Amino acid sequence: MDNYKEKILKVCNEIRKNTLMETLDIEYVDVGENYLIAKMPVTPKVHQPDGVLHGGATVALAESVGSAASYVFLDGQSFFVRGIEIAANHVRSIREGFVFARATIIHKGRTTQLWEIRITDEEDRLISLCKLTTIALPKK
Repeated sequence: MDNYKEKILKVCNEIRKNTLMETLDIEYVDVGENYLIAKMPVTPKVHQPDGVLHGGATVALAESVGSAASYVFLDGQSFFVRGIEIAANHVRSIREGFVFARATIIHKGRTTQLWEIRITDEEDRLISLCKLTTIALPKK
């Protein structure tokens, strides 16, 4: 499994180059049977004006890890994956450190997938809870 995990994480981290994920310093750090985890540093680059993590950066992290999880678990070679709806509840602010996004599958349909993305801090305190719906479109 470790070799499989390393391969998946390598692919996820390579495809982030020259994208928003690279701009936000998002790094994929763990994968399991039904989840993918990414981390993002909380620095002034992702702050809102009063010095806390911007909700938009949080949502970008959530959609990035959820979409990457769909890619990993749905055969990204055969499908394009697109986010079609995302909802976020921000429950705690953070000024510095790292946040971790864990995308876990709730529903894996042939066309649509539903993901729960929990954004936590380094002490595993909930920062935001997100729900992402993705669609898998066949490549022609």
